[in-house]
Order: sequence, then structure tokens, then C-alpha cells
Amino acid sequence: MRFLYNLAAILIVTIIIPIFVLRATRERGFIERIKQSFGFYPQETIEKVAGKNAIWVHAASVGEIVATSPLVREFRKVFPDSPILVSVVTTGGYEMAHRIIKDADAIIYFPLDLPFLASRVVGRIRPRVFLPVETELWPNFLKKAKQLDVPVMMVNGRISDRSVKQYKYLFGMLREMIGTVKCFAMQSSIDADYIMRLGAPRELVTVTGNTKFDQAYTSVSAEERAALIEELGLSGASRIMIAGSTHRGEEELVLAAFKAVREKDPGVRLIIAPREVLRTLEVEHLCRKAGFTVTTRKELQKGDAARGEDIVILDTVGELGRVYGLGDVIYIGGSLIPHGGHNILEPAAHGKAIIVGNQMFNFKDIHALFRNRNAVVTVASGEELTRETLRLFGDAAERARLEAETLAIINENKGASEKSARILVEMLETYESRRSIRAQERIVGHRVRATQKVANFQTYFIDLVHDKEVRGISRRLIMGVFYVFSLIYEQLVNLKLTMYRWGWAKKERLGCYVISLGNVTVGGTGKTPTAQHLAREISDMGYRVAILNRGYRAKWRGEVGIVSDGHTLKMDAETAGDEAFMLAKHLPNVPVLIGAQRAVTGRYAIEHFGAEVAILDDGYQHWQLARDMDILLVDAVNVFGNGYLLPRGTLREPLSHIDRADVCLMTKVDQAAPGAIAHIWETFRSYNQDGLILESIHQPRQFVRLSDWYEDIAAGGVPVTEMEGKKVLAVSAIGNPASFEQTLADLGIEMVESMRYPDHHDYGERDMAEVLYRAETLGVEAIVITEKDAVKVPGDVVRAKWRIPMYVISVEVTLQKGREEFFQELKRQLAEKLRGGDMPS
Repeated sequence: MRFLYNLAAILIVTIIIPIFVLRATRERGFIERIKQSFGFYPQETIEKVAGKNAIWVHAASVGEIVATSPLVREFRKVFPDSPILVSVVTTGGYEMAHRIIKDADAIIYFPLDLPFLASRVVGRIRPRVFLPVETELWPNFLKKAKQLDVPVMMVNGRISDRSVKQYKYLFGMLREMIGTVKCFAMQSSIDADYIMRLGAPRELVTVTGNTKFDQAYTSVSAEERAALIEELGLSGASRIMIAGSTHRGEEELVLAAFKAVREKDPGVRLIIAPREVLRTLEVEHLCRKAGFTVTTRKELQKGDAARGEDIVILDTVGELGRVYGLGDVIYIGGSLIPHGGHNILEPAAHGKAIIVGNQMFNFKDIHALFRNRNAVVTVASGEELTRETLRLFGDAAERARLEAETLAIINENKGASEKSARILVEMLETYESRRSIRAQERIVGHRVRATQKVANFQTYFIDLVHDKEVRGISRRLIMGVFYVFSLIYEQLVNLKLTMYRWGWAKKERLGCYVISLGNVTVGGTGKTPTAQHLAREISDMGYRVAILNRGYRAKWRGEVGIVSDGHTLKMDAETAGDEAFMLAKHLPNVPVLIGAQRAVTGRYAIEHFGAEVAILDDGYQHWQLARDMDILLVDAVNVFGNGYLLPRGTLREPLSHIDRADVCLMTKVDQAAPGAIAHIWETFRSYNQDGLILESIHQPRQFVRLSDWYEDIAAGGVPVTEMEGKKVLAVSAIGNPASFEQTLADLGIEMVESMRYPDHHDYGERDMAEVLYRAETLGVEAIVITEKDAVKVPGDVVRAKWRIPMYVISVEVTLQKGREEFFQELKRQLAEKLRGGDMPS
């Protein structure tokens, strides 16, 4: 079935290309619509949401956008740190979204549901959740979302009788689409029943009501109403009739009713809003043929038309909701023909007397609600439309009763958007908790397949101290000795810190703003990529930044080593150490210095490079230098190690020492086990009541060929989606290889085996020959390493023509929860210390 669907989709798109070309010449903005529909989005737009855990809300056209507006407003309240993406299908919806949705970070056209196209767009954006409004289900898009483990929740769900019949013809593909959705928040019990008939599990279906009851963008003040009447040339009207969203075959009926009203009151004016703006000329002709004078909204805006005409045609998009506020009697189109009607909530929100036809099957629940309360007039023919229109214009008391009743219904039914937001929060908490469990299970699986290379005396003890439970008499004896030494080590650390705190040991100060990044555990928490991210952000603020690295495992010896002067690299990885060299390659405009004494390297950075901000990479324990901000990194995957201090465990200092941190940055929160984040919060707050708590993820950007990466660290590579399903051999020499392996698994990569080397291991030609031999033996399609490993691969190996391609996974840190608060405080402190309180220009 999917094959037939994709074949039909490709054929349809091919056939209508000439129509696209024609419409591009006639419709403003259509070219941009087509570009985006084929996945070519403006870079500045897509950068706001791509790879940033966005909340993606999809609405097809103007009507759905009206329902989306209050939803986005509520989502912004409950997810203040998550970017929100809104996508649409139609040009009208796109313009409407820009007009009424102010809380969205980006608004785009939805990609065509072609198999290759939908896959590429979803893979590029990788949202946190996808929220189709009403019934926007697209097979290829949903398939890719499922592959990438992106949960889907239907919001403001609505299913018509016609849709129920049509969807059944999709057979197995329907079951697949329905199975992708984790929660169905439906408008009514009727819609809930329909979606369950299509296969949705009862426990996943809930009724929230219609979010259009919550829309507020149509509100019109008395001053705005007067201005609108003046703009539409209706100042002399005694009363106003409005026919909204009319279809072909209805305008003649409306004009007949209007003619009858005008015979009673010549001062009545009519506004017609055709559902399709392209029909404006046709409707104008019908009005003139009926003997009326007519103008359009656009002509009035240009000043090209006379005012006071009998009829104004609303030929603009997105204004009807507000214009309804001008009417005395409203007719809702699409209801006297077999179209199914349109939503009556917009005029109802203004408290208007509403007439509809008897073909309201697309909005049967809302129509039934108003009809049962006698809050809407339903007609079955043009004659009845004329009779009821005359009655309402002639009976002010009846109009007032209808107006009061519609407003009462609106006020009684508000709250669907807030309820939907609560359900979304609950759904994400449940889903992400289960995903973390699955991720941890995958890690366990990877450990089974992982091969520890260079297993020697050193690695034996590293593995030993990482264990929380020790089995075997010999191991317990060794760890008992280690535990005694850890108690001694703890007292020495406490004594040293006390000496600095009480001033018995002197701290040196630099004439610049000093930020320390570090942790209280041994192993990788993401200090280097975080330092890289922070340096870029501060540099973009207009400050001169330098990074001070201790040069761990560097062959260079001396007081001040210049890895980069902010223009050119001065050392290779072997001389500088892998972390410092990687920072220098990633930050071509930021000086990177190495040296044991950061006060010495810091003064050099100030004197020779004019540094205003110094970032201490791995400086939490470097108490000799005073700092303005201490940022403590905590790995959400390996939370505080095994709880013991060195050498029994992996803690560098007691957890009580986190009281001196100004900021706690939880890294890799997207890979955290259930309860890990809450545990970090509770632990940090138990020792530190004032520090700011931040969250971040390590977002994979692309895979770069090792040879290309070696020449240019910013070289273009393969999108992460293109590696999905490929068989790879993972190779790493890092502090937390499980996190790297989980990242590959989350990308849908089939990791056949992992070869783990000790942290900071220097690869030799023999090591790399073994890697290639193992890759060929396993029959993998690629070898994947980290950037930290890439800097240590010998140049001759890089330049060799490998039979199996070796890729470097490029990962960037993305700050999430707490980001805005953190940077506001950082900007304030920087301005206060360096610019006398003035922000940089």
C-alpha cells in the first residue's frame, strides 16, 4: 500500500508542476511556498529550531491556524525554553500564522509527503515532539518520526464522516499511521469515537474540547471597530450583514437575502468573504449582475475605490475573524451546499447572531451544541435564508438573545488549549522516561558487544574503581586499601580548600573576567565542547576571549604554550594535547594557551591578546586562581560516578564541595536514565541553594570524512540521517564511551561492535591497522570515531586510502532549560566588570 501511495504522490507532483509554474506567476509568495514545500528553507529560519528539541505544531490552513494560535500560547507557558515550530500547507495559512501566532520561533511550509523529502526534513529538524492539528496525518512523515523516536500527539483532533470512510481505504498504512500517534486529544466525544473506529487504542484517546473556543486574536476594541468600519467604507451603514467563507452557488442565495433586507432598510451593507480569494472577480460579477455597487478590500486599501458601496468583498487572508466583529447578522458559508460548513466559533466569539445552512456535517458537534441551546439559526434553502435574515434584522430582541447565548457558550467551553498543554507535558514525561529506559538497555547491549583494547594494569584498575559493587576476595582487599587512601585523600582535599577559603593560601587574580568549567568526577562530562560553545557565545557578545587549558598529556613543557594565537595553529595535537588542540581547531579566532599555572597563562593572554574573558577548561579544582563564575558540569548519564573519592571511586572531591558552584550544568540530559535529572537537582540543591541549574544536550550535526576533517575541522560532511541503518564499527578513546555509543544507536545506526581504548590513548599505526582489519572482518560499511580520537590518528594513516571509510562524528553542545536566565546573568556580570555596566555594542 505504501508503494502505491508513494507512486501516486510522485506522479501527482510531476503532473501538477505546470500548475505550480502558472500559480507562481499569479500568486504572491507562491514561489517561496514551493521552495519550502520541497525542503529548501531559509537558513536563518531553520537554524532556530533544527536540532534544538523543538515543539513542532502542524496546521494545514487558515482554519487550523486559528485553532493553533491558543495552543502555541499555552505551549510557550509550559515549555519556555523549547523553540516552537509551526508548519502550514497553504499560503493563506502561512500569512495567517505570521499575523496571529507571535510565540512561534519559526514558521515554515510543511514538506511534500514524498518519501525522500519528508525523511530529510524530519531528520534535519529532529523535533522533540510532533503535534498535528485536527487530522493532519502524512504517512511518510510519520514513518520517519517513528524511526527517529519522535513522539506524535494529535491536538484539537477532528474526524469527519467523510474522513472516516476515506481513511479506511488506506488499510495497513492507516494502522501504521495511527500506531505512530502516542496520544489523541480530540475535540468531542463524536471525534473520539471516530478515531477509535479507525484503530486508535481507547486508553490513548481523550476529549479536550475545541481550542478555537480559546482564540483571542479576533478581539476587536471599540476603537479598532470604528477604524475597520472606516477602512471598509461602511461609515454610513445603518447595519451590516456578513457572509463568511462562501462557496460557488451560495453567493446568489446571499444576494437574494440581502436584496430583501435592503428593501426594508436601504442603509444595510453587505460584506462577502469568499472562501477562495481567487474567486473575487467572479463574485464581483455576481454582485453587479444582481444590481449592487461593489468594491474590494484591496482596492479600498490602495485608495482606488469609492466608499459607501453596497457590498465590500473581503479579498484578503486572515482578516475575517476580526471583521466578524462588525456584523449584525452573520451567515456561515459552505453550509447550503454539500461542503460541510465552516466553523462558527469566530463570529460566536464576538457574540453575533449566526445563520447556517443544514449541511454542517464537518462541524456537527459544534453545530449541535449551538442548535441545542437555540443559539444558531439553521436554514435548509435560499428561501429560508431570506426569511430568517429578514426576521433577525427586524427583531432586535431576538438578535440580542442570540448574541448573549453565543457568548455564554464560548465562555463555558474555554480551556481546551490549557488542557491540551497539560496532557502534552504528561505524555512527554511518560514517553521520555520510557525512552531513557530503552536507551539504557541499548547501552547495556553495547557493553556486551564492546571490546576493551589495550587491557593492561592501568585499565584493570580504572575498571575496578568504576564498579559500585565489588565481587571476589582479591578485589575486595584491593578496594579496601583504596578506600583507606580515599579517606586520607578526602581530608587532604578538605584541608587544601579550607586554606584557600580562609586566606591561608593565596589566590591570584587576573585583570579580566574568569570563568571556570570543571567537574567533581574523573572522566568525560563534556567540558571541552562546552568551553567551545561558551567561547563562541561570549565572543559574539563583543568580548575578546582566551581559553586556558592545562595541557593534559601534552609533550610541550614550559610556562606558557600557545596552541593558537587566534589566527593560526602553533602546535599539533601530540604537542598540545588532544583537548587543547581540538579547541584551537574549532575556535580559529580564539587564542588557546596551555600551562599548569593558569594565572601565568592568563596574564600572558591579557598582555599579548587583550583577553577580556578567560575560560578555564577543567578548572574547578584549580583553586590557585580566583574566578568570577564557577560552572560545575554533571554528566546526566554517569551521575557523580560511583559515589566514592579517588582512588576508591571517581570523585575528585566530596560532593559537599559543589556548594561553591555558581552554575550547575547537567550535560547529555537527553540520554539520562529515569530519575537521574531529579537526583542531580536534589543533590545540588542539598548543598547549594543559590546556584543556577542548566541543562544541555550533545547534538550530533554530521559525519565528516576523517581526511576532510583533518584538513578543515568545519568541512561539510554527511547528514546524520544518511547514516541511519548502516552497519558501523565504533572506535573511541574517551572517558565515557557508552555515551558515544548511545548517540550512534539513537541515530538509528547499527553498531556491530565497539572498540574501546583507554581515555587519551595515542593511536599508533598498529592500532589503526587492527581497526581496519576488524572492520573488514565484520563487514561493516563505515568506521566512526569522535573528534577527540580524530586529533590522535597519525597523519600517515589519515592520508592513506582506506578500503572502508572512516568518519568523525561532529557534535555540538546545545543549552536548553535555563539558557536565557544564564546568559542574561552572564551578560550582566560581564558588562558590570568590564564595561562599567554598559552592554557591548
